[in-house]
Amino acid sequence: MTAYPTEALDSYRALPESEMLARATTFASEMARRRTVRTFDERAVPRAIIEQALRAAGTAPSGANLQPWHFVAIEDPHVKREIRAAAEEEEREFYAGRATPEWLEDLAHLGTDPDKPFLEHAPWLIAIFGQRYRAMPDGARRANYYVPESVGIATGFLIAALHHAGLATLTHTPSPMGFLNRILGRPSEEKPFLLLVVGYPAADTRVPVITKKPLADFVSFR
Repeated sequence: MTAYPTEALDSYRALPESEMLARATTFASEMARRRTVRTFDERAVPRAIIEQALRAAGTAPSGANLQPWHFVAIEDPHVKREIRAAAEEEEREFYAGRATPEWLEDLAHLGTDPDKPFLEHAPWLIAIFGQRYRAMPDGARRANYYVPESVGIATGFLIAALHHAGLATLTHTPSPMGFLNRILGRPSEEKPFLLLVVGYPAADTRVPVITKKPLADFVSFR
């Protein structure tokens, strides 16, 4: 078996159990405050904040450590306008016929519709792509592994980092999303995963009254 280089785990810091519990409790409380919003203030968000959140996303684990993701952070208003137009075209078809009655019924309490002004109003959009293949030195293509799982974990890191920084987000998934490859010039081996809308919530933002499942409803201990 081929031997690969290793290094000491110097980054790990052991903590007293009391501090571990305090940290876990604080983080759970912080994440419980996170809400998806659909109305954004147009106030600018410094690029440096977005960069650091993306840096956090890039630390996520991935299949064979291939890190099969690409993030496109979009601030240009012309590009955002083009994305909005393309997304709303897909959304109109979704609401007019693609979605089942049951799906529309499940969405009703969230107040969603085909109009997506947040795609222009928010200061940043982050298009997230999964890289299904990678190019080898000889020009051949080799598949990446566990791409949706890896990209999903990285996206979770990103959402948590942005929330921790004091920003609001919205996960937007028009279907299909192939227009993102065209508008953003991404290669065909990259599949759009989702569009993350990022910024400050508008001063008059209102959110649906929702609840999250209690721990006992979604966790089992054996």
